Amino acid sequence: MAQPTLTPHVTPNARVDEIERGWRLSIPAGNADNYRNAQLDDYARLSRRRFPHRFTRRVSLFARTSSDSIPGTWGFGLWNDPFGLSLGFGGNPFRLPALSNAVWFFGASKENYLSFQNGQTHKPAPTNGFMAQVFRSPKFHPLLIPAGLALAFSRKTTRQILGRVIAEEGSTVSVNTAEWHRYSLTWEEKRVSFEVDDIEALESAVSPKPPLGLVVWIDNQYASFTPNGKIGFGVLASPEPAWLEIKELEIRD
Repeated sequence: MAQPTLTPHVTPNARVDEIERGWRLSIPAGNADNYRNAQLDDYARLSRRRFPHRFTRRVSLFARTSSDSIPGTWGFGLWNDPFGLSLGFGGNPFRLPALSNAVWFFGASKENYLSFQNGQTHKPAPTNGFMAQVFRSPKFHPLLIPAGLALAFSRKTTRQILGRVIAEEGSTVSVNTAEWHRYSLTWEEKRVSFEVDDIEALESAVSPKPPLGLVVWIDNQYASFTPNGKIGFGVLASPEPAWLEIKELEIRD
């Protein structure tokens, strides 16, 4: 497989437009009352067990953004769409929420806190900014039962339990995202690696569980679950329109 078939999904006034050898995903300026999202993926009409990607995959593309400080999140890579919920009506697949499995380049504004680590590693994963990031989670783990029970009493305890269940690793990528760069990631059964302009950005033995789907997106949302148990999520104001351009996207076995 070299050139994937991608389907666009947009909220009102967001756009996915074709450009030379690629796409521009754009969201309008606006206040914090509305969710704005532009997305391309190859899994929307599939159940999670039928997502198209398994070991081994190499994803590469060129990308740039309208700014290096976009409110919300944006990125590209492979994941299991863990927050997707569908009961199967209207031709949609049946899909329940799941724990995260992902390997991707991820941009997150300062309002986000996207790590479940609790100081148990020597090299803490970044919680926001532009990063190479990987998560691996089981379909089920016995600790999920006490994690769910603890949520009503202590979010801090719930987070500590999730940090033991969800394996993760990440590294900040120090480039100007508003300029074109070549990004690539390789996902193998026991290893993942990330490169930017052919220079290694991260190598990890944390490898997400298949199957996964390809996603490219830009939106104005944030999510935060801090070590002290504070949970925050929602949408952010966008003072200016924002966009993500990608080109020469390839996926290889």
